[in-house]
Amino acid sequence: MWDYSDKVIDHYRNPRNVGKIDNADAIGEAGSLACGDSLKIYLKIKDGIVTDAKFQTFGCGSAVASSSILTEMIIGKTIDEVKKITNKDIADQLGGLPPEKMHCSVMGYEALEDALKNYDDYTDLDDIRNEEEANKQREKIVCTCFGITENVIWDAIKINGLKTVEEITNYTKAGGACGKCKGLIQDIIDTYYKKEGHEKEESTLSPAQKILKINNVIENQISPELRKDGGDITLVDIDGNKVMVKLRGKCSGCKNSHLTLKSFVESTLRETVDKNIEVVEV
Repeated sequence: MWDYSDKVIDHYRNPRNVGKIDNADAIGEAGSLACGDSLKIYLKIKDGIVTDAKFQTFGCGSAVASSSILTEMIIGKTIDEVKKITNKDIADQLGGLPPEKMHCSVMGYEALEDALKNYDDYTDLDDIRNEEEANKQREKIVCTCFGITENVIWDAIKINGLKTVEEITNYTKAGGACGKCKGLIQDIIDTYYKKEGHEKEESTLSPAQKILKINNVIENQISPELRKDGGDITLVDIDGNKVMVKLRGKCSGCKNSHLTLKSFVESTLRETVDKNIEVVEV
């Protein structure tokens, strides 16, 4: 069970400003029903000030809470003030979100950004939708499962200081389905830090911390994915960077077990714990 703040629970149970604004001055959208979460935000703007905001969302409790508090954050503020709001501000206002739910605050930020861009550039809402659809088609799609673009991932890294593929997945959902785009996501991370002249900090986990983290990743990330196909995995032992495991269920004796170990288990542990980890089956 996720550990939610009292404020998240309050906004989920009693969401503010739910609905639609007829003749809205700006409309922004993010996510899609195909991805499991979607958000539409409506703004009423007068003399450069947001006088009203409403939202319609389809998603989990964190999505509802993020959308609800966002409307409270922007009503009464000038457009310039609203433009400075980031997904981190949304999460902070809620008293924090679990890492796996940070993508909900990102969705709120993206919908708001979409609405403001529309307000700045257009007056006809039909033109807005047509132009935004054209922009999405021009952007490079990295995660085809969730329709996440390179720009979305780049912004998530820039705003939140993300350094691993796992963090990108938590914040944007990219890589959270088939996982085929994880290599591309890692390339974007590496390119960002190289371009910005920053070096990613290497993990300085103690041996005990490393063991705990490996066990946590196997139990909460790797094992649930294998169970979806009738398999499972057990951690047997850890010797330095060598992680010894036993595949179970349909994974045991599978002709593709070596591929599962290297392309999924080992790559996941390298991304989340230590790039030098080697996984072997015993």
